[in-house]
Amino acid sequence: MFNKFKELFGSENLLDIAFDTTLTMLEFDHKMYTASKETLRDSDSDELPFDIKKMDRKINKYEREVRRNVLTHLSVAGTQNLVPGLALVSIVIDVERIGDYTKNIAGLASIHKKKLKGGKAEADLAKTEKTIEEQFPIIIEVLKNQDKNLARQILSSEKEIGKLSDKIVNDMILEKDAALTKSDAVALAMYARYLKRINAHLSNIASSMVNPFARIGFREKKNK
Repeated sequence: MFNKFKELFGSENLLDIAFDTTLTMLEFDHKMYTASKETLRDSDSDELPFDIKKMDRKINKYEREVRRNVLTHLSVAGTQNLVPGLALVSIVIDVERIGDYTKNIAGLASIHKKKLKGGKAEADLAKTEKTIEEQFPIIIEVLKNQDKNLARQILSSEKEIGKLSDKIVNDMILEKDAALTKSDAVALAMYARYLKRINAHLSNIASSMVNPFARIGFREKKNK
């Protein structure tokens, strides 16, 4: 959709700052995702190595800063960088929402005190977690280098992750794993849905690299 941010924006202007802030937000998201997942799935404690609510508030603050910097830059510089600026504002919305879902996972861990086991859904759950874990450094690389091939790599997994999540949720509702407690089943359904939404927001960000502005958040339209 657009060339490299650094080439478009020039050096050390407000859009550069907004872009760098967005990368920092994604790094925070990754840290929050890893910690909240480990607390829910690998620990009987809800303790985190940092204050996740404080980090989430920092992400929210950064989102507002990105918006202000983009708006100020476009107001001064005119429409030369209009599309990249609007795209960046769209991206930070997804970045902020990822932070919210990681916080939701941590909240789930604070209620479900024991480590959450997947039962019959364990293989699908572990695959989903691993895919998302691998996507965080990839999406940062996508933004830094405007790598369309890596962006498509993330987009290609969205449908499968969605199906795995939906299957887990449906199986929990239909009580297909009698060995699970009701608490485990509810927690698994919620967790699977949170993972699906995190993956969807990562895919939205990736779509900005391969789609025109109007199609950000949608699948890439293939040329016939």
